[in-house]
Amino acid sequence: DFGPTLAAEKLAERDGLRVSRETLRKWMSEAGLWLSRKQRRTFHQPRLRREAYGELVQIDGSEHRWFEDRGDPCSLLVFIDDATGKLMQLRFVRSESAFSYFEALELYLKNHGAPVAFYSDKHSVFRVAKKDAKGGQGMTQFGRALCELNIEILCANSSQAKGRVERMNRTLQDRLIKDLRLEGICGMDDGNAFLPRFMEGYNRQFAITPARPDDLHRSLNLAPDRLKEILCKREQRYVGAQLTFSFERQRIMLEETEVTRGLVGRYVETYAYADGRLDVRWKGHSLPYRVFDKDQRVTHAAITENKRLGDVLAYIKARQDERPAPKVKTNSEKIGYRPRGRKPGKRTDFMTDPAVVARRRQALSQQSAVEQGQPYPAQFNGE
Repeated sequence: DFGPTLAAEKLAERDGLRVSRETLRKWMSEAGLWLSRKQRRTFHQPRLRREAYGELVQIDGSEHRWFEDRGDPCSLLVFIDDATGKLMQLRFVRSESAFSYFEALELYLKNHGAPVAFYSDKHSVFRVAKKDAKGGQGMTQFGRALCELNIEILCANSSQAKGRVERMNRTLQDRLIKDLRLEGICGMDDGNAFLPRFMEGYNRQFAITPARPDDLHRSLNLAPDRLKEILCKREQRYVGAQLTFSFERQRIMLEETEVTRGLVGRYVETYAYADGRLDVRWKGHSLPYRVFDKDQRVTHAAITENKRLGDVLAYIKARQDERPAPKVKTNSEKIGYRPRGRKPGKRTDFMTDPAVVARRRQALSQQSAVEQGQPYPAQFNGE
């Protein structure tokens, strides 16, 4: 499995055989050990469009500098109908996450209704990457919400399989960016307000007529509160002996009531909303609680996907700016050294001090007398 370049380097390094790369490439091709770029090329056959409007909607997110140097980079969520090539929903978000897709999905459902299926990539928002996951019933939060809304989610095996939305991303990175520049838009809020007008003009010019005239979107007969309960993060948490459980690196303590006393050793359901609210429920009833402690530090060595890296780094930077700057200790402070107060002025050289010199001479004379066997002077007897 060595390529010609690496094989030529190793032959020269290990065996002393110097062969040109192109000669070695020719030999390897003749021996069937190497295929040219043309021979290695794979082809993806084009897939016919779906026949009806609302039968399949491709979704994807594209991270880009949409506002060029006028604003920070962000992601654009794109919903495109497979049968007509019509832009169904566009939304600027900080990054691709379950909450951002919930927000875009809510707008889609209110404007168009529920399609038959969504077609996406293998992003962790849509698909559980870990096959042997212990919790979650084998589906993501977005997949669970679609299941309750009776909408199917399909994941493409390659980017070519969802080529329509991929090509749409490249088109938007050309057309949309220039329109945003002409409008002088510099942020996500103004951009989201402009997107409906952009979609209307684009669809009027480029959308095509489907093979069948049917509209397979279904209306949702759901109350707004019910839809918000579906489009949120719902998980189960085990209640410990102290009526506490962990949630998002926080310790949640249930207030002691007649209901919560019997929940030790049971599972409660948490409803986390995009605005930061958390609702704890048991059999549909909300339970009072308080946050016992907080630790908003990102887990050390946490696995972070490329599409969420920018958002995570921004969160880390904000948390670091909130903390006071660490004080760097000097070596003297580390060992506990405290400077002794000295009088101002030139320091005294004790080795030339007459009193010190006299005492030193006296000590040397005493040592010499002892060595010669002479008794101490009278003033030193008994010392």
